[in-house]
Amino acid sequence: MKNIQNIRTDYVKGELSMQDLLDSPGKQLAKWMQEAIASESLDANAFCLSTVNSDGFPTGRIVLLKEIDNETIVFYTNKSSSKAADFVLNPKAGATFFWPELERQVCIYGDVSEVTDKENDEYFATRPRESQLGAWVSKQSQPLDSREGLESNLEEITEKYKGIEVIDRPPHWGGYRIKFVRVEFWQGRASRLHDRIVYTIGKDGLWQKGLLQP
Repeated sequence: MKNIQNIRTDYVKGELSMQDLLDSPGKQLAKWMQEAIASESLDANAFCLSTVNSDGFPTGRIVLLKEIDNETIVFYTNKSSSKAADFVLNPKAGATFFWPELERQVCIYGDVSEVTDKENDEYFATRPRESQLGAWVSKQSQPLDSREGLESNLEEITEKYKGIEVIDRPPHWGGYRIKFVRVEFWQGRASRLHDRIVYTIGKDGLWQKGLLQP
């Protein structure tokens, strides 16, 4: 096994200045997202969603970004999941994107709210049929007796909708919106002297940019 203490990468692909970034963190995120997609980054829209549970522990998991809307991002999930339970207690979240191909990272901190039923229905209708059926079957984050039981439930719901073109959206499935409060853009640099620029909201309600130490 390779000694993990010796694993390191010196980042040399780019640099970042405040003049490089747009005035809107949402527009800047959209720009970087398109560049990550163009770089063929694996699952470029994946991010680590961080919440705090009832025991005070931070919890992270990978979810997929589905929309950038002004200064918000949207993702969809099972509303019976542990992350949804965390939102009930503390409707705040962190979202961390990392694109190693570009040596870039974005850290978002924001307030969480649910998207509308109309938005839920519209997006659910675009999902692959297998994913729609799976949304009915999974009791996300709950204990599972056996894989066989899960697959049996999938067979039952598949049979139920056999010959039916439109699959109903489960009432426990839907989206959340994270409204930006603070957003940091990070560009890897040599010798660990990375470029970090943070957006915060000023007293005038406008976004302000500032530099952070590496």
